Amino acid sequence: MIGGAQPAFADTLDGDRFSLSLGVFLTDRDTDTRLDSSVGNGTDVDLEDDLGLSSSDSVFRLDGYFRFSERHRFDFSAFDLSRTSNKQIQRDIQWGDSLYNVDTVVETDFDLNIYKAAYTYSFMDSDDGYLGASIGVYVADSRVSIAEQNLGQAEVGDISAPLPVIGLRGKRNISDRWTLRGSAEFFFIEIENIEGSLIDLFVGLDYAILDQLSIGVGANSVTLEVDAAQNDFTGKLNWQYNGGLAYLKFDF
Repeated sequence: MIGGAQPAFADTLDGDRFSLSLGVFLTDRDTDTRLDSSVGNGTDVDLEDDLGLSSSDSVFRLDGYFRFSERHRFDFSAFDLSRTSNKQIQRDIQWGDSLYNVDTVVETDFDLNIYKAAYTYSFMDSDDGYLGASIGVYVADSRVSIAEQNLGQAEVGDISAPLPVIGLRGKRNISDRWTLRGSAEFFFIEIENIEGSLIDLFVGLDYAILDQLSIGVGANSVTLEVDAAQNDFTGKLNWQYNGGLAYLKFDF
């Protein structure tokens, strides 16, 4: 992203100390999960196809950063991807210790809140932009509940995954008003009771209307895979979302 590094500081990491982006995130989602019982594996369930959760939706999204010195900054994001549905299922589903028979009407709640925070150190910077290494945490606060509508029978799988991530973050000033930004974050783990991976890719294009106000569009693609054997969740949760983002960016 950067043609060459220059030792001079100036304001090369970003022109402003604090930035806040308010946007609408249009997502396309795909979720596969399984909640095992006390005696064996449960049914692999596609939450969109099998249980009727919407595969496309738009949500409010908050992003921002705080630059506390020339080469150091803190980035954060937060948004809610929760969904609910009611559907008459087309096959038997073993979800935890509960069996939901074919033609049963079930209510599904998938609560998913995303919180991201990362520290970035800029090791390459110039008047045209910067490139930095980042380390942070990606929290996917997830809860999947399936209930039989008439009986109120419910079984819940609850997993919160605070995943440490590493990656790269940077920007390129295309012109006085146009800026290209991007980031890539990764996580992989394999220990006794849990296996997981995360890939989070983002690219955004900003246009400065005023010195402290920009409009922008972006794209974000995330894939998360978790296979766990824990007290609150024994099974698997694989989901991905791909989406476009339109936002206002305020710089202070």
